[in-house]
Formats: sequence, structure tokens, C-alpha cells
Amino acid sequence: MTPDWIEVAGFLTGAVNVWLLARQNIWNWPVALINNAIYLTVFLRAGLYGDAGLQVLYALFGIYGWWNWLHASAATQPLHVQRLTEKQWRWLGAATIAGAGTLALFLARATDSTVPAGDGVTTALALAATWCQSRKYLECWWLWIAADIIYIPLYGYKHLWLTAALYGIFMALCVVGLRSWKRELAQ
Repeated sequence: MTPDWIEVAGFLTGAVNVWLLARQNIWNWPVALINNAIYLTVFLRAGLYGDAGLQVLYALFGIYGWWNWLHASAATQPLHVQRLTEKQWRWLGAATIAGAGTLALFLARATDSTVPAGDGVTTALALAATWCQSRKYLECWWLWIAADIIYIPLYGYKHLWLTAALYGIFMALCVVGLRSWKRELAQ
């Protein structure tokens, strides 16, 4: 099954978005919003309802992240890469686990999803990663890597081969972003 033009557009905007994010370029946010609109369609057509709904939440987080990065860079205290505290990790971990379980249960009972557990877990991980990203927490990259490890075979299973390849590229870009943000944190 060959990818259609919508999935190709999602691939291209997704790759540019994460490339810009790894470089802490503020233009990652508007590119991400375009990518969200495209992938909303792709995922609805594939029956990945958690991922489709996630695109709406990504857009909301994207607006927040764009505003946060824009206003922090104009303030006297710009937003810098930081680490989650132990308390934040516990809270985020509990919220992610609860969210994954709740989403998987909802998708299994309320939709015709063929992959409710995978869709629920990846959606919860992606929400946690996006929240961390919007505040420039280094740990966002580890959360994205964990999500990508699940996303790649999930998208292959749904015959979204170009999107699976994109998430392989995302994982490589996550390593670049992690290294870049670690360097900034060390300074």
C-alpha cells in the first residue's frame, strides 16, 4: 500500500518540525500546527482514534508552547533547558500511567479501534512529552523515544509505512535533540 499525498505532507511537516525543535527554533511550533491538522486526517482514516484526538491536544499544547517560548525569549529571564524534579517525575509518571489505562479502556469500549492499548499508551506518553517540551524539560526527549519505540511497529501494523519511517527519523532526531539540550543544560 503506497502512502497518499496527505501522509506524504504529514511526513514532510513532521520531519521539519522535529528538526526545528531539536535546534530550539521557535518556528517548530507553527510547523507542528500544520502537521497536527494533516495527521488528524491520516489517523482518523486509519482508525487510530487516540492519535487523532492527540492531534487536537498537540495543537493546544503547540499554541501554549509557542506562546511560552515567544514570551520567555522576550522576558528578562528566557526559558532555558531544565530538569524535572523528583516530585514532578512522580506526578508525571502517575498521570501518564493513569492516562494510558483510561485511554486504552475508553478506546476498547467506545470505538472500533484494533489497537486500543498501543494507541492509549502512546497517546499518554506523547502528552507527557509534549508538556515537558513546552516547558523545555530535558526529559521530553526520553519520553518521545519511549513513545517512538511503540509507535514504529504500531504504524507498521496499521500499514502507515511512511509514518512508521517518519517515527524512525523522529527517534534519531530525538537523540540529536537530547544531546543538544544536554549541552545547553551543562552550560
